[in-house]
Amino acid sequence: MDRATRIDTSGRTLDPYSSLLPRPSTASPRPGLCRLGAGMALDVIGSHETRAVVQSFLADLGVPASLATEHDSPANTTQTTWFRVSDAGEEHAPGAYDLEISEGRLAVRAGGPEGVVNALTTLRQLLPAQAWRRGGPPPGGWSVPCGIVSDSPAYAWRGAMLDVARHFFPKRTVLRYIDLLAAHRFNRLHLHLADDQGWRVESRRHPRLHRTGSWRPSTRLGPDGVADGTPHGGYYSLDDLAEMSAYARSRGITVVPEIDVPGHTSALRAAYPELGEPGRDHAVLDTVWAGGSSISPARPVVSFLQDILEEILDATGAPYVHLGGDECDMSWWASDPVIAGEMAEHGYTDVKQMHGHFLRSLGEFLAGRGVRMVVWDEAFVTGGVLDDTIVMAWRGHRVAERAAASHDVVRAPLFPTYFNFDQSDLPDERRSEGGPITLGDVAAFSPAPGEWPADRRARVLGGQFQIWTEWVPTERHLDYLAFPRACALAEVLWSGEITDLPEFEERLAKHLERLDALGVEYRPLDGPHPWQAGGTGVWRRAREGQIEETKKWVESISHEP
Repeated sequence: MDRATRIDTSGRTLDPYSSLLPRPSTASPRPGLCRLGAGMALDVIGSHETRAVVQSFLADLGVPASLATEHDSPANTTQTTWFRVSDAGEEHAPGAYDLEISEGRLAVRAGGPEGVVNALTTLRQLLPAQAWRRGGPPPGGWSVPCGIVSDSPAYAWRGAMLDVARHFFPKRTVLRYIDLLAAHRFNRLHLHLADDQGWRVESRRHPRLHRTGSWRPSTRLGPDGVADGTPHGGYYSLDDLAEMSAYARSRGITVVPEIDVPGHTSALRAAYPELGEPGRDHAVLDTVWAGGSSISPARPVVSFLQDILEEILDATGAPYVHLGGDECDMSWWASDPVIAGEMAEHGYTDVKQMHGHFLRSLGEFLAGRGVRMVVWDEAFVTGGVLDDTIVMAWRGHRVAERAAASHDVVRAPLFPTYFNFDQSDLPDERRSEGGPITLGDVAAFSPAPGEWPADRRARVLGGQFQIWTEWVPTERHLDYLAFPRACALAEVLWSGEITDLPEFEERLAKHLERLDALGVEYRPLDGPHPWQAGGTGVWRRAREGQIEETKKWVESISHEP
């Protein structure tokens, strides 16, 4: 059955079933309304986590509900509406759900808490946009149109990557971002917690990491930037990280922490210079565009990082940990006696072999904790993968297809999933790393290209968008870059593809009312507001020749081996 919204016998498409985003597999409106308000009986069959999800959902809507007892049933209760939720649907794939709404009765059946979250998100979208505000229900409660929705995601990994290393975002922003992702049925938040420009998580075993590595004395915006002389920093305590992870789970989202090693480690080496190249000065980089060198891949460094990973796992319970593995300067490794000695011990003749060995050692440690490692695709090329490693492919289709021959792949190609790039070639777009990557570009993205062999298409877990924050210092600008492009990717990853762009844009126009209610400062479809535009000074986009240079770079990256 296709994903077209069903219509009633009169041939008239019923709103709001016609404005759901992402569009569900099937949605069948029915006559009548169901009331959500005082006097509703709640019956939850499932885990404690599912109960918390449902109660949080009702609290967000301002709807009180009394818990049903084992003696209650829709037939003998005096309540006006019966709301039954079950997460025990064994026939449901992860994230899938059935939602049935009739007069006086709502029923959700899903295969776990994530499916329940998705069902409740759909239910909320069936209410007026006002339901996404915090003002509570109108007098008499909410009225939701009756109907049946049966739904499941096309891809299991529907993610967003947020770089909190280049510019730090406080916990409140991350929690809000989780809510926005859940509102679009994303289920992964990949947090880039460490890079050359900052280390963003507490370590109680190695406290210099957050005391020294979490701040820089100044910031230069881009290679031609001038230092602003203003300290920038921040980090999440382990308790913060635990809280964010638990909050995400209650919204159907898994946090994927990333500690990028062995490259992109200036902040780590500033805190513990003995882990880096001997005789070299190490400092947190103030130029947010540039990359630093690397840490040593030798055993003592592996042991040090195992301490860090253990702390993060204890805090988050994460089933996945991203180890980076990208853009690593290995030029000094062969001349270092400690590294050279360990290479000889293993019979390695190329430093790339040591790069792979280093990442595999950390991956084996994670595997001992029941955790899957995730790496950028450079690590796949150097052999830094285990059999069950997830390869996050960012350099285009060629390396992604190669990786999919042997490994599960998450598609994250620079074009069109790097949302830190411009959204148009209009002269008033704010300065960024390049572009443009338009809404239409995102809508045309195919995570598992049809020309790939079937066995490689089957290894594509899904995809995600990235927001690298070199040019993104504020939450307002984060909103601007993420939305509405994230709406298009949410549709692609949930439905599999967007085959009718005008129809999607029609639903998107209605969906923007929900983003307005949520306070999202998205980019309008016809261009930025005056206060969102580039203006003058360092934030003015230096456009001359940049678009063509970016296109050439994307092309070269896409054809790397």
